[in-house]
Amino acid sequence: MNRERISSLWEMIEPVIEPEGIELVELEFRPEGGKWVLRLYIDSPSGVTLDDCEMISRQVGALLDIKDPIGHAYHLEVSSPGINRVLRKAKDFERYAGSPVRVRTSRKVGGRRNFRGILRGAQDANIIVEIEGDFVRIGLEDVEKARLDLSEEDLFREDLRRRAGRSGD
Repeated sequence: MNRERISSLWEMIEPVIEPEGIELVELEFRPEGGKWVLRLYIDSPSGVTLDDCEMISRQVGALLDIKDPIGHAYHLEVSSPGINRVLRKAKDFERYAGSPVRVRTSRKVGGRRNFRGILRGAQDANIIVEIEGDFVRIGLEDVEKARLDLSEEDLFREDLRRRAGRSGD
């Protein structure tokens, strides 16, 4: 799938889901098992429920039926981003500062392309990753793919934090 089509789908879908307080985290469109799949990963500050996925699937499905940007059969899937969600935007890198992260760059930075460490945030169009006490600055434009690198134990802690935040509402 070319970047232009992904970008076009993203620009079409994101404005439909944002008013619902839902963020489009990732969009994939690829063949799987002989069929095309359009997969949306969504998130919100309080997490994503099955009801959220169903609602977004109905809304986006209706939009795509009307606009028909794909022109051939495909299956639409809507899901949460999971434990090791993709980080794309500067605000993602700020929001998850302090979390373990894996980053792959499009070109070498300091002689390498793969980094694993603690995300320290974003500053001046760069992300900052702490690796064994050293701080590495990576330009946002050089980030090919970045993901949280949380263990199951980290997920349990995050779930407890979210639940504690909800009980205070």
